[in-house]
Amino acid sequence: MDEAIEKTLKRQFDAEEGSFLLRLRGDLEWDRAAFTRLERAMRTACEQSQGDQKLDRWLAEGFYEVATWVPTWTSHPNFPRPTPESYYEDCIERISDLTSWFFRGWHDYSEGHLWPDL
Repeated sequence: MDEAIEKTLKRQFDAEEGSFLLRLRGDLEWDRAAFTRLERAMRTACEQSQGDQKLDRWLAEGFYEVATWVPTWTSHPNFPRPTPESYYEDCIERISDLTSWFFRGWHDYSEGHLWPDL
């Protein structure tokens, strides 16, 4: 996997300064720019690791954490979700899709599927 993508994911998964997870947990804010950085890095990791037979534990733990923690944390009725609601729902679906792709090595969409930016 590309070294820059690994570095980005490491920072995101470790909830370092400026990361989506830190903003979500610490500030109770859905930072759209930080989410975009996380989502793009996760998507690139999926593309680059499709044929891999083994996955690094820290990557697997990071994908799992994002897929399980983010929807739970943001589902609380008092959490200030981003608007419109469709954006939030698309983001949660994207996290699930990317996690599934990462662990299985293929995604549910037809060949040539374009992943639109959220």
